[in-house]
Amino acid sequence: MYNVNEELKEKIINLNKLLLDKYREIFSLDGTTLRNFIQREIGEVKKINRLSQEELSHITKKGGLLGVDGSNNRVGGAYPHFVEIYQALAKSTIHANEPIYKTDFYSPLCPENENRDNLENPLEEDQSIRSKKLSAIEVEVALEGVRRFKPYAVIMDGSLIRYDIECYDRWQELREECEEKNIILIGVIKDIKTYIIGDLLVKNGLLSKRELFYDRELLYGLLEYGEIIEISAGVTKKAQEGFASLFMRSSKAPSVIGMDILDSQREYLEEMARLVLTLTPQDGRGVPLWIDIVDREVRITDQLIRGLLESYLDREILEKLFISERDKRTL
Repeated sequence: MYNVNEELKEKIINLNKLLLDKYREIFSLDGTTLRNFIQREIGEVKKINRLSQEELSHITKKGGLLGVDGSNNRVGGAYPHFVEIYQALAKSTIHANEPIYKTDFYSPLCPENENRDNLENPLEEDQSIRSKKLSAIEVEVALEGVRRFKPYAVIMDGSLIRYDIECYDRWQELREECEEKNIILIGVIKDIKTYIIGDLLVKNGLLSKRELFYDRELLYGLLEYGEIIEISAGVTKKAQEGFASLFMRSSKAPSVIGMDILDSQREYLEEMARLVLTLTPQDGRGVPLWIDIVDREVRITDQLIRGLLESYLDREILEKLFISERDKRTL
């Protein structure tokens, strides 16, 4: 065991060296230089304030907010012996006792999934199907919530562009409904995966390494609490798909979040950023409280999914197809 631990320690030390080498230039970048570069090449950095009580009352009178989030969990082993459950929730701040849920499931073993188009790479198609199912029911609950509650704004958990990619037809229906009824539609992105700034730093010669440097790394600790970066249309692919975006520091935590809005509603971008700032606890992780509430209520726990399958699947089906020998010890 001692030899294994020594080997593992050496691996971690080597990992540390590799990462220090990769990020040496990033860590040495002067904050002022980086902020000036962002102002010049990415978009305006500006300070915003929380909404006033009067502004919040106006939002409530206009229909309040609709928070939308989804969850998934699975039981089983490796492909194809698993079943995955999906659940989406739309919850109104005014009609909080009328949640809208939609659910779905997926297993590669189901007959409907046997006739695949991409037989050469079933795992890739499998991931695509799973992503589309979750996105689809999130759009479904949002659409029903918009029609039932007519909110002032809809806050979806995650980037809006994934709905455009994964469930285009239903997404267009939601988009058009919001535009026609002047319901503001935004997406709040907790885990930013873009690399807009790093890419431009390399292209402009401020970084010599041609590697991916993600925006979350470069913006960590750079913005002050309540600062946003309105991303110029010319530097993001999202603009080509019909979205306007920004980065913002919505809590005292040094990390940043992202926000998307329909390009047709860009005039509300700063107002929605102020709303997100207002709804986010200063000592939190940067996520609006209402989204956190929806997230907790929609979550499919291990206990819930296991209870459902044990109650409604034949025991023989459950054990033969979805329960490994190791898992059987916990049943």
